[in-house]
Amino acid sequence: MAALLEPAFLNGLYATSNPSASFRVRRTPLKRHSRPIIILQPRPPPHPISTSTSCSCSSGSTSPPLSPAEDDGGPQSSASETNAPADRARDRRKAVRVAWEKLVRWSRSWRSKAKTDVLERTDKVVVLGGGSFGTAMAAHIASRKAQMEVQMLVRDPVVCRSINDNHCNHKYFPDHKLPKNVVATTDAQTALLKADYCLHAVPVQFSSAFLEGIASYVDPALPFISLSKGLELNTLRMMSQIIPQALRNPRQPFIALSGPSFALELMNKLPTAMVVATKDKKLANAAQQLLASSYLRINTSSDVTGVEIAGALKNVLAIAAGIVDGMHLGNNSMAALVAQGCSEIRWLATKMGAKPATITGLSGTGDIMLTCFVNLSRNRTVGVRLGSGEKLDDILGSMNQVAEGVSTAGAVIALAQKYNVKMPVLTAVARIIDNELTPKKAVYELMNLPQVEEV
Repeated sequence: MAALLEPAFLNGLYATSNPSASFRVRRTPLKRHSRPIIILQPRPPPHPISTSTSCSCSSGSTSPPLSPAEDDGGPQSSASETNAPADRARDRRKAVRVAWEKLVRWSRSWRSKAKTDVLERTDKVVVLGGGSFGTAMAAHIASRKAQMEVQMLVRDPVVCRSINDNHCNHKYFPDHKLPKNVVATTDAQTALLKADYCLHAVPVQFSSAFLEGIASYVDPALPFISLSKGLELNTLRMMSQIIPQALRNPRQPFIALSGPSFALELMNKLPTAMVVATKDKKLANAAQQLLASSYLRINTSSDVTGVEIAGALKNVLAIAAGIVDGMHLGNNSMAALVAQGCSEIRWLATKMGAKPATITGLSGTGDIMLTCFVNLSRNRTVGVRLGSGEKLDDILGSMNQVAEGVSTAGAVIALAQKYNVKMPVLTAVARIIDNELTPKKAVYELMNLPQVEEV
């Protein structure tokens, strides 16, 4: 006769304190004329727990639960079953240890093969700009090699004297001493003479005019490492386009440096990771050798467009994140807004030829998280104050550093129109900055957009 699994009986057996218990099959003899029932009996745990569960069979008879002593299927347990959890935990720890040891061996092997000839050959680096990040990078490179000369080209004579006389940039880092091989000048020809590398740290909106003024002193083979993030407002150009065009040299070697990096933490030598992007693989490796240290990791990329677009648009998204915080809209709103903003950046960047992996990497998601969620961000601070009801002119007038997202917002919308990409969050930021929309109205409009499929 066909076997029957009685649900009432099984319910009692499944309510065991050991969810991982295995089951034995046992046939229970019943009264005459009743159908045989197949009972799934759980194996006892290492420390059996007594139960008093009873069950009703289909024939109406009642049988007590089987005790381990009544089980004729074999021994209750074995030493291997008792020790199985401990063995599995030991095997797991061993696997983790082996994986870590392999990683350490690979790292040592890689470091032993790593070249340092670029750093050894470099005698002079020039940093264009005396702002916070330019100063932090000047200090970092100078600390890599005491014999290297690091010249900072600054426009403020007071900052110049502060660096040369007191070894500090009193405007941005009054409590941090700069290495003695960092010197400052206001003379472009002196700064650029015989430089091996140039770090460009001038704000994007001023870069073209500045570079045109010093173009005659720039060696056509001098590699430019751009620290500036943003888009030129009227032309929509990135720094990879601005620098060679302003210098009238389409072959000027160019490298974009980007990633989650606050100048203050770099000055304090806290662990940081960034990306250098260039089409020239040898140049990327050279920049990596020049910049990488025990507290600064440098990855390389060939996706210049992706790195630059992500670095520019994350500033606009940070303003939006600040507005949410300033309006006290909560964590749910913040997470939703930043996720939407990341998608918008990806949509535009990939339309422009960027790789999606770049947008989810250090220069994309990494930089977005840092700028949107941390109070040290200038762009986020602008957003917080806008969300709190302050006027943009008052906010910018009280700041001694440039928030690139303010000027980049309009350029982002122009690019979105050019590439036919819908960007509701970043468009809302641009309209708030242009004083065409209040933060409260922008939130209302965004929340009332059509409900759509996740993309």
